[in-house]
Amino acid sequence: MEMDKIKNRVRGSLVGGAVGDALGYPVEFLSYNDILRVYGDNGITRYDLADSEKALISDDTQMTLYTACGLINAKKSGVSIVEAVKRAYLEWLYTQRSITVRPYKECWITELLEVNALRAPGNTCLSALKCIAANRAVVNDSKGCGGVMRIAPIALYGVAHGIENIKVLDTLSAELSKMTHQHPLGYIPSAFVNHLIYRLATSEDMTVDDVRGTVGQALVAVSELYPDNWREIEVFASLIHSAILLAENEDMTDIEAIAELGGGWVAEETVAIAVYCTLRHFDDFESAVVAAVNHSGDSDSTGAVTGNIMGAIVGYGAIPQHFKRDLEHHDIILAVADDICNL
Repeated sequence: MEMDKIKNRVRGSLVGGAVGDALGYPVEFLSYNDILRVYGDNGITRYDLADSEKALISDDTQMTLYTACGLINAKKSGVSIVEAVKRAYLEWLYTQRSITVRPYKECWITELLEVNALRAPGNTCLSALKCIAANRAVVNDSKGCGGVMRIAPIALYGVAHGIENIKVLDTLSAELSKMTHQHPLGYIPSAFVNHLIYRLATSEDMTVDDVRGTVGQALVAVSELYPDNWREIEVFASLIHSAILLAENEDMTDIEAIAELGGGWVAEETVAIAVYCTLRHFDDFESAVVAAVNHSGDSDSTGAVTGNIMGAIVGYGAIPQHFKRDLEHHDIILAVADDICNL
């Protein structure tokens, strides 16, 4: 694939994730009925700009940007990716007022105070990173979605730099998620999403059947990668297959189908909802992210992962202009996407 097309996909996935995040952030803790009460019969379909000139990103996009910065720093310095991303996450932790001393000065976005506002950071991410900052072991059994919502840059880095060993990238995504979320279903879905984004971002002229097939390939990949976790793989695969079947059921509305998959507070549900929205609205980025945020669950994270996946398919140019125009830190997100490509 030509570099211009690759850059368009990388930009599309990173900005697309931020779009879904910003659309869902105002309704993250609202029930579906409350969303309808506040925003009307169609739910939230445009950014809520009531209290700001721009649509605010949450901790999901913040941590995604720090993942990207860690990858960039690793490439520049020769430090291992795991170590560089860990350092980047500790810088993010510092911006969240959770440690008093900035441990590293490697991420340029740390200097931008407006990027690092407190936006409901996840408790598991905070507590795990505090342990790492204090040189204590992280011990938890969390499968929350805080591990999967931040890993899209790994696949995008692989795409931009022609890394053909996708198994290495899948494993890396899971390892970085396991840093904070140690239940197998807290990190195995990250390997799945990495595989999916990588395959979609490197494919052209895809049909919905192609995407469905790629979802199947990603399931095979994680089952081969984690054979000892077959019980968890069975749970995850069952949920993904349900998402595929629900996407084909035209008699069900989006909210009815998503309710069958869960609230998205845990990683396997977040990913299943994103797969459903991608397949159901394959040819329409806007419809996919709108569906992904209008439910009674973790709307910003389901919106973010859906946006990452859809953006990898359609590219930056196909994301509606109003979503890009009114997105907080749009230019910074683009700059980080371009840094991934230009190393």
